[in-house]
Amino acid sequence: MLRWILNIAVVFTVIMPLNGQDTLKQARDSLPGRFYILENVTRDGVTMPEIEIDEVNVVKKVGFIQRFQWWKYRRLVQNVKKVYPYSLVVRGKFTEINDTLQQMEGERERKQFLKDFEADLFGQYEDDIKHMTLSQGKILIKLIDRETQNTSYKLIHDYRGAVSAIFWQGIARLFGSNLKAEYDPYGEDYLIEKVVYEIENGQL
Repeated sequence: MLRWILNIAVVFTVIMPLNGQDTLKQARDSLPGRFYILENVTRDGVTMPEIEIDEVNVVKKVGFIQRFQWWKYRRLVQNVKKVYPYSLVVRGKFTEINDTLQQMEGERERKQFLKDFEADLFGQYEDDIKHMTLSQGKILIKLIDRETQNTSYKLIHDYRGAVSAIFWQGIARLFGSNLKAEYDPYGEDYLIEKVVYEIENGQL
């Protein structure tokens, strides 16, 4: 049955061109888009029906390790996309705090401002931060350093004092994090930098 159908198809591809270009054009115009007309093409004295098809890329079968790495990268993309906006918030707040503090002269006024600012900041983002995973927290620490050129430890040290910085560093260490972690876009953080670049350029 299949051979009979193929024979009919070949006959049509041979007969259609014999009826002239007008007939071929009419046939094309009258057929639905999902049908294709084979055209006779002669190469090296041999005429065969042909049709142009889209290019197909053939790649080797992906092994378990490669699949694991791909899923690991996809998780990294999801985590960076979630925490990157918060690093921009920190950068904006960092600039805002510095601009405001420069206009203040009294130490008591500065401390009260920082206290009120912290309370307002926690009120806005505490719930979001609570729902972050450890991996997302580590990435956020790196991105804060990327955006502010200051580690999280230094920010706490400068605005809350050495005691607070040491305390929170100890807590971070208990969860496998490091507030002193610096961003290395050309080293261990190159994949994070790649994801951020794609986000900034609208590719993600």
